[in-house]
Amino acid sequence: MKINLNLKWALVLSGGGAKGLAHVGVIRALDSLGFPPPSFIAGTSMGAIVGGLYACGLSPGELSRFVLKEFDINDYLEGFAFRMNGPAGKLLKAGQILGNLATRSGIDSGRLIIELFERLTGGKKFSETSIPFRCNAVDLVSGEEVIFDSGSVAKAMRASMSFPAFFEPFADGEHCYADGGLAHNLPVFIARKAGWKRVLAVDVVHFRRLPAGELKSVPDVIYRSLESALHLMQAKEGAGASLTIHASDSTSPLDFEKKENLIRLGERAVLNNEKMVRSFFSPSFLHRGKRECGITQ
Repeated sequence: MKINLNLKWALVLSGGGAKGLAHVGVIRALDSLGFPPPSFIAGTSMGAIVGGLYACGLSPGELSRFVLKEFDINDYLEGFAFRMNGPAGKLLKAGQILGNLATRSGIDSGRLIIELFERLTGGKKFSETSIPFRCNAVDLVSGEEVIFDSGSVAKAMRASMSFPAFFEPFADGEHCYADGGLAHNLPVFIARKAGWKRVLAVDVVHFRRLPAGELKSVPDVIYRSLESALHLMQAKEGAGASLTIHASDSTSPLDFEKKENLIRLGERAVLNNEKMVRSFFSPSFLHRGKRECGITQ
């Protein structure tokens, strides 16, 4: 099948917590197969993080090496309890979480996270990215969805990933931003609004029936409640991408320890469906309608 190596296309990455690390595998697989890089990237929450770093110039290999060799979520969460394992650590974590929920607007301030983003993006503004980039968040003051297209990329990424209760909303002047997934967890509309017709979306959230026994903690219940609301909203709206790659398994959105498995999952979602993905990069794809492929377990 003939591939257009000069193809202009948009990449859209969903939110999904730890599951969003599968985006790294998808990007790495697309690169390994020799497909042209995207000309535009949009994302929300974890998709905004991966997409923002890619847009700022990190190569697929650099993204993968950082996640696998350097990244440990515990290093970027405040409070010693987050770094302790075993029964004592769980007890201290529970106490710290309850204390923070009672006195602060989130379990974690996100201060260390944004410092990491500033370092990895090199302090770039949207006007300085290698690939045009956009991400979304919800302004809790106005109740409106906001699309970031100017200013600091790191700050926009931090705003987009502000999952309620887990991270404090990102305050910026008179605005107070929460996770963009609350409005659109797969923001294909951003690419469409920017004029892109050929859109490849990656969705890492496959809603599945969950055994009641898995809802063991306050964070589990909070995340599941929001996940359920997003599922109902997305089912009504539809994704709208030219091709949607699904890369999801039963991994918890809070389980960053499975980063290697998640990256491999993203790779397999592309490689196991190479024929379908390859057709996306062919000249005639737009005339074939919207399609979906990938892995959901």
